[in-house]
Amino acid sequence: MLNYIKNKKVWIPLGIIILVGVGLWMKFSPKDEELFVQAEDVIRRNIIHKVNANGKIQPEEEVQISSTITAWITSITVAEGDTVQPGQLLISLDEKQYLAAYNQTMSGVKSAEAHLKQIKAQKQRTESLFENKLISKQELEQIEASFELASSQVDQARSSLESREDELSKTKLLAPAFGIVTSLTKEVGEMAVGGMFNPGVVMTIADLTRMEVLVDVNENDVVTVMVGDTAEIEVDAFPDTIFFGIVSEIAHTAKSKNLGSQEQVTNFKVKVRMFNPPGSIRPGMSSTVNIITEIRKDAISIPIQSLTARSEHYATQEKKSDKEKNRRGKKGNKKMEMSEKSGSKKEGGWKRDKMIEVVFILKNDFEGDVAPKGKKYAIVIPVEVGVDSETHYAVKTGVSENDRIVTGSYKAISRELQHGLLVSIEENFGQNSMEN
Repeated sequence: MLNYIKNKKVWIPLGIIILVGVGLWMKFSPKDEELFVQAEDVIRRNIIHKVNANGKIQPEEEVQISSTITAWITSITVAEGDTVQPGQLLISLDEKQYLAAYNQTMSGVKSAEAHLKQIKAQKQRTESLFENKLISKQELEQIEASFELASSQVDQARSSLESREDELSKTKLLAPAFGIVTSLTKEVGEMAVGGMFNPGVVMTIADLTRMEVLVDVNENDVVTVMVGDTAEIEVDAFPDTIFFGIVSEIAHTAKSKNLGSQEQVTNFKVKVRMFNPPGSIRPGMSSTVNIITEIRKDAISIPIQSLTARSEHYATQEKKSDKEKNRRGKKGNKKMEMSEKSGSKKEGGWKRDKMIEVVFILKNDFEGDVAPKGKKYAIVIPVEVGVDSETHYAVKTGVSENDRIVTGSYKAISRELQHGLLVSIEENFGQNSMEN
């Protein structure tokens, strides 16, 4: 009985260890799993490259009406939303103080002119006496000097009168251009604060028939944008409606946000003029602009998701053991890929291989072998791409029209697919049938 108990204590833990080992072996043992991919034909299409930016709508021309003098507002002749014409009276200011100064200066001008008239008459008499040698030359010179002084006093008085007249005219604020009153910040009885620096704005006038979008374009994209580029404009307040415009101005100075931090962003202000803006549009509305910077017509194209990267050595070397690799299954492929990604030993050290852009196309045969029904060989092809749209790249070299290209899944394209690997095509996916 004692021996039985001792044997039981030994065999029970041993049995548990064996069961765990078998479970781990079954879980991590190589499996020849079937790899499914999606595919479509390579075709020609128009590739349109767009630069996306966000901004606000504003008038092309906006005038802020402010006073250069300080005075009480006595009347306002317009309201927000009114249309005004050039020269139309908008606001009247209290003119009593400035009118009194004007009248006082006018009186000074009249006094100076009367004094000049008197000196002029004396000068004429003195000149007549001097011609008859009845007075000395000294007396003539004195009257001539008095005349010049009186003339100067008249000029000074008239200049002062022009200044007072200008101040008096500024008590009437007139519309400088055609537009609509978009804001009115003062009421009758309030003080209009003037001055040469930071004068108070009392009214804003804008021409709402000519609108533009001021957007922030990233420094990486602004180099492709040019004045005259066409743009698509989406306004948040007008869903499902696309307006069109043209790039009218590109800033030469950058504006940086979060300066000195990891989130620093450098943008350039770009103005996009809108064509035929609706009458209900308002300054300050949010909008999204897609600037069309390049159009490549009838270009061989590939989906963006089909492009991936592999080491240059891997993508260009001859695969002599592809059949054996296919027999090993996906785990063997992953090991080979990890080995190739780690680099190659060269000149006493490890050097990482250069990564190049590639795609996978599907073939019925590979190195003399024909793929079984329902399967195809995935062949790696280095490509050179050019301009891109939101969904496709234009291809410069690498693939040809009507090639069958792998478009998914992302996991298969980025990690699982290897050169010469047999794959299955997902049913009912793509443009054409997947029959051999």
